[in-house]
Amino acid sequence: MQIHTDIPKEYLSYPKPLQRVSKIKKLAHIVLGLALFPFYWGMAYVAHTPGLAFRGLCALKGIYLLLKGRYIKCAYSLIVYPLDSVRYFEFDFMWSTLGTLKIYSYLDVSSPRLLPLMVVDRNGGLVADLINPDKTDLPMTILLAESLDIADRCRFHASLIEEVPLKPNSFDVITSMSVIEHITDDKNAIQKMWDLLKPGGLLLISVPCSAKASEEYTNLNDYELIDSDENGFVFWQRYYDEALIIQRIYSITGTPRRFQIYGEKKAGSYHHNVAQKRSDIFYPYWREPFMMGLQYEFKKQLDDLPGIGVIAMEFVKQK
Repeated sequence: MQIHTDIPKEYLSYPKPLQRVSKIKKLAHIVLGLALFPFYWGMAYVAHTPGLAFRGLCALKGIYLLLKGRYIKCAYSLIVYPLDSVRYFEFDFMWSTLGTLKIYSYLDVSSPRLLPLMVVDRNGGLVADLINPDKTDLPMTILLAESLDIADRCRFHASLIEEVPLKPNSFDVITSMSVIEHITDDKNAIQKMWDLLKPGGLLLISVPCSAKASEEYTNLNDYELIDSDENGFVFWQRYYDEALIIQRIYSITGTPRRFQIYGEKKAGSYHHNVAQKRSDIFYPYWREPFMMGLQYEFKKQLDDLPGIGVIAMEFVKQK
């Protein structure tokens, strides 16, 4: 097995986000989304996109918020485009896995907010711990939790996973969706999660992957948790190959009870999609479910990937 000591690096430059947006264009974009999202949602079923059941649940929550007159902006996004890109696969994997469990103690590590909030909402009486070090993103998560009437069952931690003051062996279930790849010391983060998990507990994580490992650096410091280098670039994320997963994850957790891989049919689709979203403030996110079904498919192993994919893994801590 190859041991990674020097992972290839790629430096990506994106345009700075626009500070001002035409109100007329913004309104037209909203109306267009409302008109077209049912078509792309329906076509996603034809294309066999995963995660559409969870997407439907998001729409119901959006309608609930709309009828209650709460958090209207979020209500719109929940109805029209709650998920994007490979999130459809990741939410499907984690939501379907957790649906069979009775959860008594739950920790989420910086996943997209819909996952932990929906888990709390579905498990009445559950009090969950949610970690999110992003000072901009955390208030929006709290606001949505308040709008869904579940904030009193959430303990929010504005902290990095490595620094959170929680006791070892405390949680039945820990989830972390597409987070580990953004942490420079990913192995230490996995170790902290594993220590917090009770014996017999379940850890669900997902990370981007490819046949060969690499790291991306970008000129946009979205989270402002890592300092930029002298050239204005900041570490963004890594793509795990089999050797890197074994070295950084399996060395702590052991092999997963099960895993799934979802990846590009043709190399380059993912990066083209990311570039579009970074450059077009009016990107039509409602097309995402249909796009995923057309451009991505399930793979049996990482070596089958022609380009980029995502691997979702389920680990059980031995008693």
